[in-house]
Amino acid sequence: MTTIAVLGNGRVGGNLAAALARAGHEVTVADRTPGAAADAARTARIVINATPGAGSLDRLAALREELRDTILVDVSNATTDGPDGLPADLIYPGSSLAEQLQEALPETRVVKTLNTMLFPVMTSPATLPRTPTAFLSGEDPQAKQTVRELLTDLGWQKEWITDLGGIQTARATEAAILFVPHVIRSTGLAPFAISIAR
Repeated sequence: MTTIAVLGNGRVGGNLAAALARAGHEVTVADRTPGAAADAARTARIVINATPGAGSLDRLAALREELRDTILVDVSNATTDGPDGLPADLIYPGSSLAEQLQEALPETRVVKTLNTMLFPVMTSPATLPRTPTAFLSGEDPQAKQTVRELLTDLGWQKEWITDLGGIQTARATEAAILFVPHVIRSTGLAPFAISIAR
């Protein structure tokens, strides 16, 4: 059992929190109530950023002390929204939200994952007819191993998880969000994930 704080109680955060609690972890969900994120992060070993990516950097940078020596699992994508509310452009072109978070939080071990799929797939990867891929980006091998184990608790088989390397590789997976609006407009809002076929 691990103590986990989920920052963000929307569809992504709520889905992850429920699945991790079912897997036996002690999970706290922080909403937008003043002080809730700090209280949750202060006592957690792992913190999951499921806040809207456009505001994530400011929110989490304010928690620098609370996030010291923790693993921060970043599942968000920082984009501007188009007229239909779907992602339009990257906020950090040539970089990534994960890189910005790691720079702002040097004593936190940031790991990027689960940001290349619609939220139902994060906790039910086996429901897709084809094997999905969960990517890992981060500087700390031990932190990535911990996150890998967390993913297995969510139903990810080890061969479905690909470690891309350092935190800079997150700019590639974050850019993949630009596929999403086109896929949704083309085929509808059915669960899907970006996958590597071999």
